[in-house]
Amino acid sequence: MARYVALFGSINVGGNRLKMVDLRSAFEAEGFCNVETVVASGNVLFDHDARPTRGLEEKLAMMVDDRFDMTSAVVVRDRDELAAGVSDNPFAGTNEDRFVHTMYLTDQPTKAQFDQLVGDHLGRGGEKLALGKRMLFLDYGDGVAGSKLTTAFIERRLGCKGTARNMRSIARIVAKLDEEKKAK
Repeated sequence: MARYVALFGSINVGGNRLKMVDLRSAFEAEGFCNVETVVASGNVLFDHDARPTRGLEEKLAMMVDDRFDMTSAVVVRDRDELAAGVSDNPFAGTNEDRFVHTMYLTDQPTKAQFDQLVGDHLGRGGEKLALGKRMLFLDYGDGVAGSKLTTAFIERRLGCKGTARNMRSIARIVAKLDEEKKAK
C-alpha cells in the first residue's frame, strides 16, 4: 500500500461546507484505508494500492460530487511530490509563509499558457509567479485577500484545475506524513 494525500479545492470556503468526519467516512466507504484529515480544508491522507494518481483524482472528484453534490478540484500526491511544493518553490522563505503558496495542478501547463497567465496578470499586483512540475508557485506579496490572482483566473489561463496551499499548511501535512512513517 502507498500513502497519498488528496488535496480538495474549494472545501469549506464560500458555500462549500463539508465536515471532515463526513469526508473521512466517504473515503472509508469507497475502500480507502488509514484515512485521516489534516486541517479542516480538504486535506486527506489515505492508503491505497500504488497506482497513477490521475485515476485516484478522477475517482475522488466523482465521489465528492456523488455523495455531497459538490464539484471540487482534486489533486493527489505522494509525500515527496507534496514536499516538492516547498523545496521547489523559489519564493519559499522570501516572504511570510501565509503569503507564499504552491498550487498543485491536475495537468502540466505549457510555457505558452504560463506566459498567457503572466501577461494577463502583469501590473495587477505585487505577486510573483513561477511554473514547476504540475505546480504553480505564487508569492502574493502583501496578501491573498485583495489579489485578482484567483483560482478561477489561474485555471482559465493554464487550462487545468488546481488547488493551492500556503507553505505553513504544506509543511504541516508533510510533518504529519513524516511522523506516521517514523511511528511504523
